[in-house]
Amino acid sequence: MRLSTKGRYAVTAMIDLALHDEVRPVALTDIAETQKISVSYLEQLFARLRKNRLVKGMRGPGGGYRLARPASEVTIAEIIAAVDEQIDMTRCAGKEDCQDGEKCLTHELWADLSKQLYDFLHGITLGQIVQWPAVQKVAVRQEARHGRGVQTTKSVA
Repeated sequence: MRLSTKGRYAVTAMIDLALHDEVRPVALTDIAETQKISVSYLEQLFARLRKNRLVKGMRGPGGGYRLARPASEVTIAEIIAAVDEQIDMTRCAGKEDCQDGEKCLTHELWADLSKQLYDFLHGITLGQIVQWPAVQKVAVRQEARHGRGVQTTKSVA
């Protein structure tokens, strides 16, 4: 499996959102500037994230996006699935028709790996990631460059 930019950018944007969620709603332009992702691409991703009830939009001055649930309840697997990414190593998308309509020799190997990847990503929440020291260090560096407020580890849900 190679996670596409869609999945990687969605996870990055959601981590950024989780870091700032309690401070204020976050504008996509802020995420775009800080994470070097185009606003139009973020708009597409956030439409899917909103549809899957992972974020909610706030209109008006000072508006932007907030997490729809606490960061401790949003898994990385959910984010990837919300933007239509598959966590599947098989070449048949799990249909067992990989070789001439039948299961190939390595199907079970790749299916098992897919399950382990999913379980791993399902076991990690945004709340956990924003507390990682390396993530906090990067967030502080980005805040200094872009003048955005970041939650400390004590206030992360």
